[in-house]
Amino acid sequence: MSACTGKTTDSPNPPTPGTSARPSSSAAAGLPFAGAPKVANPLSATVLSGDPCVDALTPEQVRPILGAPLKQSRDDLAAVGPACTWANLDRGSQLNVGYATVAKTGLSGVYQNTKPQSGVWRPIADVQGFPAVAHAGSPGQTPKDLCVVTVGLADEFAVDVAVVLGSAKQGVVDPCGIAADAAGTVTATLKAKAGA
Repeated sequence: MSACTGKTTDSPNPPTPGTSARPSSSAAAGLPFAGAPKVANPLSATVLSGDPCVDALTPEQVRPILGAPLKQSRDDLAAVGPACTWANLDRGSQLNVGYATVAKTGLSGVYQNTKPQSGVWRPIADVQGFPAVAHAGSPGQTPKDLCVVTVGLADEFAVDVAVVLGSAKQGVVDPCGIAADAAGTVTATLKAKAGA
């Protein structure tokens, strides 16, 4: 995950997920790896074939998290996949949803690449029936303003939900709790899209 100040500008710079690095070819041969849990009931990759700005969350679902007014922008990452950011520039808060489809390593890539570099690492047993992990910061650092929750929808792909809190909520609410709640909403929406 890149460093993030939690401050927004006219061009929000949301935290980026740590799933972009490709594993060695031997690691890619057997999923899951690096201690990541297996996804017992995977969704089809087609659930992540759409536009996250349209398919992941509605403005009505984002407003309770960020308030209004909202600015929405498509922020795809070539090494990760499609992504969308919603920002409340007045409050300095952001929500980013990214479809981690490029590396084809799902949660395994996060366990291998992000876990060693995170100050916050909290496996989550169940987000709408899927394994997940909350992560943020760097070793020895526990940020008060941001957190990413990565949900494994299949062994090969995942969805990242990142939250940056505005200054009024920093130190008051847990950004990982907010990110986990938002990840649950996104995952429920994708399950419905799959007919699951």
